[in-house]
Amino acid sequence: MARRLFPGAWLRKRYYAQVRFSYMRMKYLFISWLVVFIGSWIIYVEYSTYTELCRGHDCKKIICDKYKTGIIDGSACSSLCAKETLYFGKCLSTKPNNQMYLGIWGNLQGVIKCQMEETIHLDLGTELEPRKEIVLFDKPTRGTTVQKFKEMVYGLFKQKLGEQGNLSELVNLILSVADGNKDGRVSLPEAKSAWALLQLNEFLLMVILQDKEHTPKLMGFCGDLYVMERVEYTSLYGISLPWILELFIPSSFRRSMDQWFTPSWPRKAKIAIGLLEFVEDIFHGPYGNFLMCDTSAKNLGYNDKYDLKMVDMRKIVPEINLKELLKDRHCESDLDCVYGTDCRTLCDQSKMKCTTEIIQPNLAKTCQLLKDYLLRGAPSEIREELEKQLYSCIALKVTANQMEMEHSLILNNLKTLLWKKISHTNDS
Repeated sequence: MARRLFPGAWLRKRYYAQVRFSYMRMKYLFISWLVVFIGSWIIYVEYSTYTELCRGHDCKKIICDKYKTGIIDGSACSSLCAKETLYFGKCLSTKPNNQMYLGIWGNLQGVIKCQMEETIHLDLGTELEPRKEIVLFDKPTRGTTVQKFKEMVYGLFKQKLGEQGNLSELVNLILSVADGNKDGRVSLPEAKSAWALLQLNEFLLMVILQDKEHTPKLMGFCGDLYVMERVEYTSLYGISLPWILELFIPSSFRRSMDQWFTPSWPRKAKIAIGLLEFVEDIFHGPYGNFLMCDTSAKNLGYNDKYDLKMVDMRKIVPEINLKELLKDRHCESDLDCVYGTDCRTLCDQSKMKCTTEIIQPNLAKTCQLLKDYLLRGAPSEIREELEKQLYSCIALKVTANQMEMEHSLILNNLKTLLWKKISHTNDS
């Protein structure tokens, strides 16, 4: 009987093996299909994102078409559109209408920035909100004299910067920059380019601070496209990860992880001194006070000598300009009275309007950014004093009595403390 049963058992075993094999094959087939599906989806999303963000070809075509028809001109136009010695490299854009590329210009490297289709600027006329306006390069018009153009620029600066005694000097500086071919005069196409660029806060700030160490140098322009000095390290700290990994990393852990990827402490101190010097440069400078409305690490960088360099200054705006923007804005809470991420005022609940006094000065926001950056790995002999000074700095308010004196005192004390510690090292 056992012999008769054996073939049946063997058949059942064979049947189970076939079922198991079929199950395993289906399992691996499903996993393979899932991997292909997810991979295809990631590639599609990445490609869609890239084509939306990276439109350098379109940017170049628009600018060069206007250059070739004689509408605009500038120091970079010939290299970009005729000689083709300036070309777009790696795409660095984070927003579709603000194109940013690594630029190769002969033997030099820079960063190309170009406004696509629309540029956002502060209109101080009847509208109180940022207004989107297609850049047509329609100003100044044909027949405008150099004197008239100077008056136009002077009026724009008066709106943006307020009554400053030396605005005429700034106008002359702009005209010398606008003279792209350095022939001693500003042509109409060059004036059209300059006028479009003056609507951009970053360009204006680069011209104002062109002699300052921590501001990237302007290399050239064409229309509202401009080329600026490349910064080697484009974030104060952190490491760049694929976006798919970013989705699964908690923000608190991400901030802690960023602090692991930083230079040595003496080098961090040197970078921090540079940032404090930049804050000093824009605080009641020769053309008024500028406000940092996005003090995030991604907007700050440094070179191979660990000198701080600003990477993105688009959210650094003239104080008077910002007050005009926020004045009389309707609000229901303080959250409605914010420009960028860091420029905040209070909501007057009785009038349901935003006030114009910025709550936190640049220095306080900068110290908030530097707190973890400097305290991590700080030498034990200065850590307690450094922490005390940083918290005093963070507590600084615009409305405090004698704020300007406190601002200068805290800033100088911080710079002195850091410099004394690193002045004898090679990193200084």
